Amino acid sequence: MNTHPYLRAFLSGIFVPTLVLPFLLLAFILIRLVLQAPFPIERGLIFPMALVPALWGLWNMLHLATGERLHIPIGLHGAILPLLLMPTGATVARCLGVLHLGATSVTWFAATVIPYSFIACAFTIALVIYYLVWKYLIGFVNRTLGIA
Repeated sequence: MNTHPYLRAFLSGIFVPTLVLPFLLLAFILIRLVLQAPFPIERGLIFPMALVPALWGLWNMLHLATGERLHIPIGLHGAILPLLLMPTGATVARCLGVLHLGATSVTWFAATVIPYSFIACAFTIALVIYYLVWKYLIGFVNRTLGIA
């Protein structure tokens, strides 16, 4: 009997972002419509909502494939993902003209200026969140599905 460990790893990886991203979209739409935010948040969410769950699933499959050779804890493996996602997302946004880099800040959608110090803090927080989510949630689902 074939137990399909990579399919289970993919499904385990997409579990958390598939549950969380619709709530984030709802929150951002409410902010846009209720608080009348001056920039179109929705345009910046559609691409990540389509791509992030699949990347998490593929990242979990990579952890399963390299687990025996590299022995990287799943939390650390998950914390590496923002190191790939954020620069890639920034590059795509820059190429699409959504993001403009300045000397001390970034301009997003030609409406919001975000200082680099805020981006550095947000990036550090994202690393911690990814570490904890991967260590506890994805690790739990992996163990439940028998692939940990």
